[in-house]
Amino acid sequence: MIRGIGSHGSAPQNGKDPVLMAAEFVVRAQSIVSRQIDPQQPAVLTVGTIHGGTKRNIIPDEVTMGITLRTYSDKVRDQIIADIRRAAEGIATGYGVPADHMPIVTVSESEITPATYNDPALAERVRTVAAAALGADHVLPAESIMGSEDVGLFTLGGKIPGVMFWLGAADPDKLEHAKETGIPLPGPHSALFAPVYGPTIATGVTAMTAMALDLLK
Repeated sequence: MIRGIGSHGSAPQNGKDPVLMAAEFVVRAQSIVSRQIDPQQPAVLTVGTIHGGTKRNIIPDEVTMGITLRTYSDKVRDQIIADIRRAAEGIATGYGVPADHMPIVTVSESEITPATYNDPALAERVRTVAAAALGADHVLPAESIMGSEDVGLFTLGGKIPGVMFWLGAADPDKLEHAKETGIPLPGPHSALFAPVYGPTIATGVTAMTAMALDLLK
């Protein structure tokens, strides 16, 4: 939250405009990953929400923002959070905001997960089993992404080997057309996501059953 001092829009000199400070913060925050984090350490910082003000001619007292942060390392995550605080406070200080109106940066305790790490040995084991059950041409390697999942919590901090695998659910004809045109199909977070239920469920049950039977030998 960027805090300022409200005023009339016609007299900005009587206040401290949090909208302007928030706008500057959004731009500056994008430089945290590109200029303060090791390029070999993947990270993404996105300002997804910004809310402030009630009327166009009123400078509000505060602006709230929602940020999503993705890293593969807890150390890098904590570094970026510290950088966010420093950037927000630096902007507020530069605009002469009083000490008791400094920005408030809170980190959610309920919407935070560790990076999901596939144990290499276990991943190869279940891949081999899936390929035998479904056919090698139906089992493909997955690339690392910056998406977040709570699956990583199941390993108890890496104490238990874990693997997350993806199950394809798209109509084969539509998928082939998407590959030809370069236009991706809507994913699970889209209202237009349209999985083909029968083959998807059958494939998933077949793969998971084969994996479970192998692991329970």
